Amino acid sequence: MDLEKLVADLAKERDRLGRAISALLGSASAALSGGGKKKRVGRPKGTTTKKRKRGGLTPAGRKRLSIAMKKRWAERRKSSS
Repeated sequence: MDLEKLVADLAKERDRLGRAISALLGSASAALSGGGKKKRVGRPKGTTTKKRKRGGLTPAGRKRLSIAMKKRWAERRKSSS
């Protein structure tokens, strides 16, 4: 094999590898700087989960319930004795 041809092939291969490395480094630096599109992980932006609100008693409702339960207990005491 001719030495000049071998050197020319090696130089061509070196240039090809240099371009490949530059392309890889260019895409890596663009991804780090936010230039490339990143795939988002997790819930889509703008969607929130609403906490389930548990039904609570109002003071007036608590009073009505208290009166009703006292009445019920009084009837049970009356029927058992």
